Amino acid sequence: MIVAFSVTPLGIGEDVGEAVAAAVKVVRASGLPSRTDAMFTSIEGDWDEVMPVVRAAIDAVKAYSNRVSTVIKIDDRAGVTGGLTAKVESVERHLAALDGR
Repeated sequence: MIVAFSVTPLGIGEDVGEAVAAAVKVVRASGLPSRTDAMFTSIEGDWDEVMPVVRAAIDAVKAYSNRVSTVIKIDDRAGVTGGLTAKVESVERHLAALDGR
């Protein structure tokens, strides 16, 4: 499964970078495949691997604020691994083919 999530502390002002970095640090320390962009962090593994990491990332942000907003999107597809990179590679192949037309 791939879980894309964002965790935002509320009530600490506009600069939430330090709190978000604490969450990303937890994800990276998990050793699971992950990717962070401007809006979400995505992590790949099975349910029992991924969800404790998401919870720990939320807890890391709670150290900065007693109120946290979390958005989670899950792609749970049995038997698929490497989806985090395979999906992007597929789009890049299609873009290259479109550029060649």
